[in-house]
Amino acid sequence: MRDVFVIGVGMTRLGKFPEVSMPDLARKAFVDAVKDAGIKPKEIEASFIGHVRQPGQGAMLGQRIMREVGVTGIPVLNVENICSSGSSAIWAASGFIASGQFDLAVVIGVEQLSILGKGVIPPRQEDLEGLQGATLPSYFAMVARRHMFEYGTTIEQLALVSIKNHRNGCLNPYAQFQKEVTYEEICNAPMVADPLTVLHCCPTGDGAAVAILASERIAKRVSSSPIRLAASVLKSGTYEGGWRDLTTNDQTRRASQEAYRIAGIGPEDLDLIELHDCFTIAEIYHYENLGLCKRGEGGRFIEEGKSELSGKVPVNPSGGLLAKGHPLGATGVAQVVEVVWQLRGQAGKRQVEKARVGLTHCLGGVIDGLDLGACTINILKR
Repeated sequence: MRDVFVIGVGMTRLGKFPEVSMPDLARKAFVDAVKDAGIKPKEIEASFIGHVRQPGQGAMLGQRIMREVGVTGIPVLNVENICSSGSSAIWAASGFIASGQFDLAVVIGVEQLSILGKGVIPPRQEDLEGLQGATLPSYFAMVARRHMFEYGTTIEQLALVSIKNHRNGCLNPYAQFQKEVTYEEICNAPMVADPLTVLHCCPTGDGAAVAILASERIAKRVSSSPIRLAASVLKSGTYEGGWRDLTTNDQTRRASQEAYRIAGIGPEDLDLIELHDCFTIAEIYHYENLGLCKRGEGGRFIEEGKSELSGKVPVNPSGGLLAKGHPLGATGVAQVVEVVWQLRGQAGKRQVEKARVGLTHCLGGVIDGLDLGACTINILKR
């Protein structure tokens, strides 16, 4: 299997842009990524488009996007894996390049959730539990309550995640929210699912992110210091009947352990992480699932400042989903874009000092009887 490199990245600011079409969102990020890579669009051999189907958008979004950017006649694969759609597209593209089938591929993550209106994403009609109120906010509220009961995690520690990530978002011109929040504001915000207020929850939004992947032959031609995709792992949930331990996530543990093995590193070697902080408790217990600390110590990990920009391993320097935003299909690619910028030293005021190894983690999708739908881990090295 051949090495795979990220040679170009681009993204739009994340926010709410209901008046802009999804192909138009993708086109801007695509143009920036192609320019960044130093290639011609006609050199691209395949495209992988991560997005989640939505009312009014129609089928074959990837083909419509590639038509808009003027690259047609090549393989186009539409990838839907809910929150992990974009990162699953990266996993697929990297596999094709590693196997030798392609030398140059583009991965586009794009989403437009503002057209769905406010509130949580509505459940499917066959999701009986979801229709009765078992939505993701209520699920993670139960995770928070159980973690607090088992390990003494406090609401103050949960709030620190929101405070940190909104502070980081102020340093990121691509973030949906660029305003700091206080503990009092978090506590007094509208309640969503006790103990999680609105400021414990990530927003919905729109945006696009693009990564151009290449074989070593192409990477060496266009870049003097390409970023290597050292590992890309995708895991689906396992079926388990009866009681399930809410204080851990087996998918993240399995995926990260496999990624560490493939990349030849351990969690202690990471310089930064872009983590799926859909809710504040998610960041805390994923510290544990990724091996940054022992089970039950996630609250203490953030309280001691270990995940701050200047900490032991900065987590979500971009602002994470809480501040940068969470346009489903774009999120996993946007995480990779951030890590590439960090490893190149191009992250501006949020730059992590001497960053050489970064990890992205994306997880999502509720399926009855499974952990969650899909989890992706990507490890990048300078």
